Amino acid sequence: MLSTKRTRTPPGNPESLRSRYGAGKTLTRSKRLVHRDSSTVSRRLERRSSSPDKRPNSAIITVGVGPSKRLFAAHKDILCVSPYFATAYAQAQPPDSANRRINLPDEQPEVFSCILEYLYKGDYYPRLVHNKQCNTWELEATGTDKDGQSLGATVFHHAAGEEILKDTAVYCAADKYGLEILKRLALRKQGLHSGIQCSTILTSARYAYANTPDTESKLRAHYLALIIRSKSTFKRSGTMQMEMEQGGKLFFDLFVAMCNHMDDLEAGVQPSLSC
Repeated sequence: MLSTKRTRTPPGNPESLRSRYGAGKTLTRSKRLVHRDSSTVSRRLERRSSSPDKRPNSAIITVGVGPSKRLFAAHKDILCVSPYFATAYAQAQPPDSANRRINLPDEQPEVFSCILEYLYKGDYYPRLVHNKQCNTWELEATGTDKDGQSLGATVFHHAAGEEILKDTAVYCAADKYGLEILKRLALRKQGLHSGIQCSTILTSARYAYANTPDTESKLRAHYLALIIRSKSTFKRSGTMQMEMEQGGKLFFDLFVAMCNHMDDLEAGVQPSLSC
């Protein structure tokens, strides 16, 4: 049972996922072997399905992003690979102009920048790199900050009001914009960062629940498995206690997942908690 006291993390021992927990190893390398498949080709098709020429030569769309309406520009043939933007472009003003403008007031500029980088290059920073020798996927080296957290792992999102995992924000945006290959890419990157704080994980999980439909299973299941696998860390977390007191669907799903996990243990079945 969790203590009713709000625990404080002693100095030098932050609420982060250490290497002793499977979900939080210092991962610049994927724990699981991933065989070569057609994902790279699929990503290229997704971002270039409307333009067989590698050099886009179509109208420029201006996009105002976030509350500050930060301006981005993209080629129509590239951006409209997304059905969301194809529809938005058709409805954009002025209708008789080739250079129309789309506004995304709820989007975060840093997240939209990742979307554009993916559409043009097939990936976003930090890039996913295939280790041929080990046949594993890794993130390109970015270094860590003074707390041991991977640089570039988080982004401040105005909708959450806090730092969340960038890959979670990209996944939710890709779901909204109909970019299925990008969703798989962002999900694969989720577990490859190190030193992520418990508070950041919980805030990101809440954001994921708030910005995906109830039928979504992959990203939500990722967070449930992550918390269960790292229960020794989370049960000492004052942040976890405060979040549970606030409640929400996340914690009901977590309760169900933990019950299923305990049933598997009692039945002698090896639980599957892969992220």
